Amino acid sequence: MKNMGFLNMLKSLDAYPKINEDFYKRTLSGGIITAISAVVILLLFFSETRLYLKTATETNLVVDTSRGERLLVYFDVTFPEVPCTLLSVDTQDISGEQHYDIRHDITKKRLHVHGHVIEATRDGIGAPKIDRPLQKHGGRLEHDEKYCGTCYGAEVTEDQCCNNCEELQEAYKKKGWALPNLDLIDQCARESFVERVKAQQGEGCNVGGFLDVSKVAGNVHFMPGKGYHHSNVQLQELSEFNLDNFNITHTINKLSFGQKIPGVVNPLDGAMWTQTGSSGTYQYFIKVVPTIYTNVAGHEIKSNQFSVTEHFKDGNIKQKTQAGVVIYYDFSPIKVIFKEENRSFLHYLTNLCAIVGGVFTVAGIVDSFIYHGQKAIKKKKIDLGKYT
Repeated sequence: MKNMGFLNMLKSLDAYPKINEDFYKRTLSGGIITAISAVVILLLFFSETRLYLKTATETNLVVDTSRGERLLVYFDVTFPEVPCTLLSVDTQDISGEQHYDIRHDITKKRLHVHGHVIEATRDGIGAPKIDRPLQKHGGRLEHDEKYCGTCYGAEVTEDQCCNNCEELQEAYKKKGWALPNLDLIDQCARESFVERVKAQQGEGCNVGGFLDVSKVAGNVHFMPGKGYHHSNVQLQELSEFNLDNFNITHTINKLSFGQKIPGVVNPLDGAMWTQTGSSGTYQYFIKVVPTIYTNVAGHEIKSNQFSVTEHFKDGNIKQKTQAGVVIYYDFSPIKVIFKEENRSFLHYLTNLCAIVGGVFTVAGIVDSFIYHGQKAIKKKKIDLGKYT
């Protein structure tokens, strides 16, 4: 008896009382609404499931408190009108750190006028350091001074000069000495430089690799002819090449400050600029934003995003500037943190229940409105028929 009383009490709590099927009345409008509701529920179910399976990215902003870090700047730039021999890469920053004519961790590719690669090497890049000619007395050639090249101890007489690589080799042969590495001999290095410039006339250059810089404001220079101009030497053999007016048309195939972040496209990737007038300096001003990206598996990538503005400084306006491309970069004090997360399964179930319950509730309201509306219209027609 106690069990029956308990069961009867549970029965009285039933929030879903059943109606005998004899009292059900099915309508055409109800069937149509039910079919539409089922389709809507199915579509919303697939949409919610797709969102559940897709990872969500949470974004936070914090103050960047890191200190003393280093940064790798990856780049790939093409200069279709500047030969590799005359191109140098330099870096400097506000802390005073400077690197000129960087050669390590960089690959250069000589490009034909039609764009295909002639030669690719990893032995460095840039204009050789062509200094003023080395004099016999050990100093460098001064302005208006007569040139008398050193024979590096192979002179037969005190007034003998070795002004070119061939004369130096003859002096060594007369002494019976073995020839040294000609790349380290002043005269031979200068003649080799001239030969390379002549051989690469009309070619372009693609430079790529990475630079290890301090995480402070600084700049990267791509300067054609810098090694030649800084030597303060006027080589007669190069006068025909017009080395004072370079075409710095260029394409930045890739530029990133740190590793690539999945889903992020850097604004200068594929950027191209074409020189249409006189030579000058093309400047990029970059604001670098430190970024930490963590994927679903917990793998963390410390990298950077950046924004950029551009400006061309005409070399013929005001003070004449050397032709080239300069990238000025500075760091934001704000760090962005991206974190990928999977959606909660309980949240997914809650949304599914809300979809099913919400659609059926709305459908019931619509069906009730239609049913009672039709019923009222029929009743009104009957009432009107009685009076006619």
